[in-house]
Amino acid sequence: MAIVVVKRDGSREEFVPEKIVVSCLKAGAPLEVARKIAKIIEGRLLDQGVKEITTKDLARMILELLKRENEEWYRNWIIFDRAVKRRRTEEEIKKEPSAAPQA
Repeated sequence: MAIVVVKRDGSREEFVPEKIVVSCLKAGAPLEVARKIAKIIEGRLLDQGVKEITTKDLARMILELLKRENEEWYRNWIIFDRAVKRRRTEEEIKKEPSAAPQA
């Protein structure tokens, strides 16, 4: 069963765990931690029978695990999103209650 990620612009693409690994690496996490986070998230989604998830909900999950591992990596992600992508990720994930992933 393929999991679909609904992007901010409404487009859809297949869930690719390696994208989580790359994002975590960019935030400063070592490879083994980045892989662990991607595996945990993929496992949760599969376990819950999720068929689609928004990028915001995915980011919320990644950031929760990243913050648990290392506060600095979490901050790096937030700073990158603000500086490069012009997003206020931290505010977005706090103000919007996480919708239950669709099964």
